[in-house]
Amino acid sequence: MCTAVTYKTKDHYFGRNLDLEYSYHETVTITPRNFKFAFRKGDVLDSHYAMIGMAYVNDNYPLYYDATNEKGLSMAGLNFPNNAYYNEIVDGKNNIAPFEFIPWVLCQCKDIKEVRELLKNMNLANINFSDNLKASPLHWIISDRDSSIVVESVKEGLKIYDNPLGILTNNPPFDYQLFNLNNYMSISTKEPVNNFSADLNFDKYSRGMGGLGLPGDLSSMSRFVKATFTKMNSLSGDSEEESISQFFHILYSVYQQRGCVDMKDGKFEITIYSSCCNTDKGIYYYTTYENSRITSVDMHKEDLDSSLLISYNLLKEQDIKRQN
Repeated sequence: MCTAVTYKTKDHYFGRNLDLEYSYHETVTITPRNFKFAFRKGDVLDSHYAMIGMAYVNDNYPLYYDATNEKGLSMAGLNFPNNAYYNEIVDGKNNIAPFEFIPWVLCQCKDIKEVRELLKNMNLANINFSDNLKASPLHWIISDRDSSIVVESVKEGLKIYDNPLGILTNNPPFDYQLFNLNNYMSISTKEPVNNFSADLNFDKYSRGMGGLGLPGDLSSMSRFVKATFTKMNSLSGDSEEESISQFFHILYSVYQQRGCVDMKDGKFEITIYSSCCNTDKGIYYYTTYENSRITSVDMHKEDLDSSLLISYNLLKEQDIKRQN
């Protein structure tokens, strides 16, 4: 399971936790403007916007988990089991495979307005990458500096939701997640007020009691509530260091530790990586489960007019600064 977040100080930031029990040896991958994208049932794009993000590169194709293009548009796919529904090929539509969806959007669009227009004639088709890599059941968050949407392909059709929170987790569908927040309207960052009974005196024995009832488990609905509360009440300065530090703290509020989600056969779901991209500057920051030190990759320090993928292996060994 996963959690995606947007955040804005002076600059705009987009990122996510990837929570799984296994890794595909993903890399921070930059796709330059002249890398050739050949879509299975569509056109070949010889030239397009450059992008940076986390991807599993297979047969020289970047299977992006999340990415940001050079115009600042960002997108991430999150697990959506038992709800995602992909269609058969439809004549007259842009038939896009789920694994193509992120590059198809980020290659062509610079903001949410253009995304909405592009999606009008799109059909998310049931096309596998290969016999060994079946189409994953996903839904997507897409964000520019000013707004976010959620895209869900379900049996009823393609659903596009405004996302005023800039948050996405997994099941249930996004509209239900939004409605569920009504159950937490009494949660507060302030000390609680006694509404129980005027005849009883209560002891405010601890700080943070205004948050009593805020979920702390690792289910997707609870992570949605916790991440939303944390993000909506987060404060930081405008500097890059303060902004990315606060962003990672938001993600860490729903971080998954090894041993807490048992997937059987000795496997446990963990937060494999956490990412934060400054979408205005094209700088991609990440931490991994094994290495909590923040590492960055700047797309603009590479040749963005190239035709070759650029990949950086994740630094996974714990990096400790020893003061004495």
